[in-house]
Amino acid sequence: MHSESGFEIEPVYTPKSLDGWDAGDKLGEPGEYPYTRGVYPSMYTGRPWTIRQYAGFGTARESNHRYHQLVANGSTGLSVAFDLPTQMGYDSDDAIAHGEVGKVGVAIDSIDDMRVLFDGIPLDQVSTSMTINAPASLLLLLYQLVGEEQGVAPAALTGTIQNDVLKEYIARGTYIFPPKPSLRLITDIFSYCRQNIPKWNTISISGYHMAEAGATPAQEIAFTIADGIEYVRAAIASGQEVDEFAPRLAFFFVARTTLLEEVAKFRAARRIWARVMREEFGAKDPRSLMLRFHTQTAGVQLTAQQPEVNLIRVTAQALGALFGGTQSLHTNSYDEAIALPTEKAARLAVRTQQVLQ
Repeated sequence: MHSESGFEIEPVYTPKSLDGWDAGDKLGEPGEYPYTRGVYPSMYTGRPWTIRQYAGFGTARESNHRYHQLVANGSTGLSVAFDLPTQMGYDSDDAIAHGEVGKVGVAIDSIDDMRVLFDGIPLDQVSTSMTINAPASLLLLLYQLVGEEQGVAPAALTGTIQNDVLKEYIARGTYIFPPKPSLRLITDIFSYCRQNIPKWNTISISGYHMAEAGATPAQEIAFTIADGIEYVRAAIASGQEVDEFAPRLAFFFVARTTLLEEVAKFRAARRIWARVMREEFGAKDPRSLMLRFHTQTAGVQLTAQQPEVNLIRVTAQALGALFGGTQSLHTNSYDEAIALPTEKAARLAVRTQQVLQ
């Protein structure tokens, strides 16, 4: 029997299976290098994970209505899904956008749309993740300006932009520019946020999309960390010191129903990243060594047939993410294999996390 990544699984394990295995070396303590057991000493007893549900409807007003529902139901963070024209930098009235406007997320063409999107949502109290890559700098600026209109200083804003264009070349395709100028934009955002929005996570280096496209757990981690290394190299080449930008790098992974392999995947990723940052790049700040990540449950494992069973699948997936030490989590709604989540389905997705907390 083998795992999804091809590792052999014995039919039974005994204490002899751990002969020669040193827990102090292989595991260590949570909050200590290499952070195998988590990036914080007390993990969820001291800092619960963020319930961050991903949502975006055709218009800013419809999306705003869903965000208010999510917050009322107990979400502690928001995550914005944009439509494909927005992801590709097109206005909704561009001919090439015909048939795609508002189809897989919200259409944002101007600051007016961003104002409506966050109408009545205090941006100094809710952290926001924006799944936007090639035009990330523009959407971040619109968000900053809306915050300022609310009276929220940029230094008080918290959240994340995905800003990971390398995985777009690999797994999705929503890139605009060639790699070199794209990396320039990304590292410029690192610098801008450090000076102006210091609590903002400047990138979410993503393995989720590669996993949904067919990567094994081992490949997901390998490709994601390879992308992360390239971003660090690019930022250093631009003249930035590693400990200036690395504490604000974040990651994004999938959680499948193969619970134990997912836990092992997350633990291995933290160990590898900590070692790479210290040994290859000479990072000194402990925050630069910590692999902090968001998780979304695996959409490809959900079925349109008997969709209620997806509630069980999502719960098993979520447990893998939580036992693996995620910092925030999106649990898919049970009807997502069919359509955009209904209000009931979205509420149950939040309730799933609340039960687990």
